[in-house]
Amino acid sequence: MSYDWGPHFLVPSGVLDKYSGHVRLREQLDEELLQKELKALGFSGVIRRITNPWYYRKKGAQTWIKLGESDDKRENFPVSWETTTLENGAYEVLGMMHVFGEKDNVECGIARQCVVEITLAN
Repeated sequence: MSYDWGPHFLVPSGVLDKYSGHVRLREQLDEELLQKELKALGFSGVIRRITNPWYYRKKGAQTWIKLGESDDKRENFPVSWETTTLENGAYEVLGMMHVFGEKDNVECGIARQCVVEITLAN
C-alpha cells in the first residue's frame, strides 16, 4: 500500500499564477503518512535525514536543470530561484524528496517527486 506523504509543493500565494524575479520554492510532507509508508516498506521508522533537490526545465524539454538542494525541514526545504535570465513561458519544476532510514541495520532511502507546471513572466 502507498501513502501520499508528499512532497507537496507550496505556492507562495493562492492567487499567484505567474512567477517572475526571485522565487522561493518550498515543499512539505505529512510525517504521519511517511511513517506509515516506511513501516509498510519494512523500514525501522527512524528517519536519518531528508533532503530535497530542486530542478526546472522549459515545458517540453527532456533535461532537468538543478536549482539547488535543501535539508531544512523546518522551513519546508526552501531553494531560491532567480528567473529573470530565463525566457518567459511555461516551465516545470521538480522537487525530488529523498528520505533516508534504516532497514536491517543498513541505511536505505526512498524518494518521491512532485512536478508542477508554472509560467514565467519576467
